[in-house]
Amino acid sequence: MLELSKPWRDPEGYKRGRLLEAKYEAELALRFLEEGLYRNAAGKAFQAWKALLAALAVDHRDRLAGKFQGIGSTRDGRRVHLADFIIAFMPTGYMLAVAKILEEATGLKLYDLTNVAISLHEFQHGGLDKSGVYSRYALIDLIADDVRRVASAVLEHVERLQAGGGA
Repeated sequence: MLELSKPWRDPEGYKRGRLLEAKYEAELALRFLEEGLYRNAAGKAFQAWKALLAALAVDHRDRLAGKFQGIGSTRDGRRVHLADFIIAFMPTGYMLAVAKILEEATGLKLYDLTNVAISLHEFQHGGLDKSGVYSRYALIDLIADDVRRVASAVLEHVERLQAGGGA
């Protein structure tokens, strides 16, 4: 079982764990896609992207701390700086803001794919809407393309980061 250290205790260990999580989730997303399990694939692609953002955020904690002021509470009641809370849990509501900050800091194209990952997350929970009125997705082919785009980007970023390429 992969157990992540807390980013405020062991930032590098946390980053390594999140990169491993991102890789495994992206691989599962592609496998589920091959099997026609679109909602599962979408969920795994989203989780992979979320883990990647968390890993990238470790190296830019000071930028996040400058943007996000306040205190967050962990499940066990521990109070931590909001930036540390965001890095540890990467709440969906903060993902676009974090992606924007990280994109500006690293030059990596993160914002647009974060939007795609959030769309996949919404599809995972809401399903396909063939009418095109209540969902971002009216065609299954679009979901498959987006799962591939997100999962492939995650695998490319993870490979580069694990090989020592910085963000």
